[in-house]
Amino acid sequence: MFPWLFLFAPQLYFPFSGSVAQRIEPDTRWFFDGIDASAGDARIERQAFEVASYGRQLGLIAEVLVEQAEQTPPRTKAAREALQRLKQIQADIEQIKTQDAATLARDVEAGLLRLKRLHPGDYKALGLRLQRSLADDV
Repeated sequence: MFPWLFLFAPQLYFPFSGSVAQRIEPDTRWFFDGIDASAGDARIERQAFEVASYGRQLGLIAEVLVEQAEQTPPRTKAAREALQRLKQIQADIEQIKTQDAATLARDVEAGLLRLKRLHPGDYKALGLRLQRSLADDV
């Protein structure tokens, strides 16, 4: 009827509609690629992280530092305060680990009780596998 209208055919897309292309593969390299080039090599940092995480590395350094500081106490007030803060940080982190372990144990126990109630056969089979695994650990 009006052929010239076919030349003007805008494509409008509203939110959550239309042509969408999204990459959903997780990219876990962002942390290491964010390391400033002058600070180090991201490839080497990634390999070092596979040996020991930054948290584990810092934990080891803090343990050695606190032990050394207890053998030779810091001389300045600021250093003594920093040592006390470091000890408090270590205690807080240990508390977090303890709470996480307790939460995990509660979750496992709740899961086992649910498995026992809903799937008794699978519960018994898992019990046998766990007994073998625990016997191997002893």
